[in-house]
Amino acid sequence: MKPHGYIQVTVIFEQEKDRRWTAECRELGTATFGNSLHEVREFIEEAIELQLNSLERNGQIKRFFKENGITIINEPPPKNVQIDAPINSHIFVQPFIHSMPLAYAGAC
Repeated sequence: MKPHGYIQVTVIFEQEKDRRWTAECRELGTATFGNSLHEVREFIEEAIELQLNSLERNGQIKRFFKENGITIINEPPPKNVQIDAPINSHIFVQPFIHSMPLAYAGAC
């Protein structure tokens, strides 16, 4: 099995007035929406995966990570990461951890 590293990005979830949910990954600029929180979580995870795969396929992942301050770490971050954000019942922030091949770490 190939060694892997991890990236941690921030996903912001917001419930709109029409009760739909939006999700945005600030570091990647990826966003989506869904009819429920569960649905939008699935959609944003898929969108992040697709964007990372596209960057890799086009040979742009090292450049993109470097330009956007995304670093690859050897161990997964702790699950109890604390994020300071305004308290609002319709908006919350969640760290998203994704495994990555360590080969990308050199330029990050």
